[in-house]
Amino acid sequence: MNEFLLIFRRDFTTKEEQPSPEVLQTSLKAWQDWFGSLAAQNKLARPLQRWDGEGRIVKPNSAVINGPYAEIKESIGGMIVVTAADYDEASEIAKGCPILKLGGNVEIRMAVTPPANK
Repeated sequence: MNEFLLIFRRDFTTKEEQPSPEVLQTSLKAWQDWFGSLAAQNKLARPLQRWDGEGRIVKPNSAVINGPYAEIKESIGGMIVVTAADYDEASEIAKGCPILKLGGNVEIRMAVTPPANK
């Protein structure tokens, strides 16, 4: 089995594209159910910290600033690591992601395991 990073993206900058508080509340249950289903199937390898507004950005000049902040149309709203045999299975897992119902998308990347130290 392989590990895949699922990156959840949505338009977090355009006011007109923001879901209502009611839609967000309803989507929380969908997220909980989806995560619970993945965990029950042993597909949730590593849940990662939900973005809470905290973070850092390292700039090319080695400056470190507070962030991340949405500076592009599509921003990362979260990410998890799942276990799947291949990209096809990871894609099937991603098709159940609640972000899709909010107009977002899921980027899938295979996690790389570093070679063992010799």
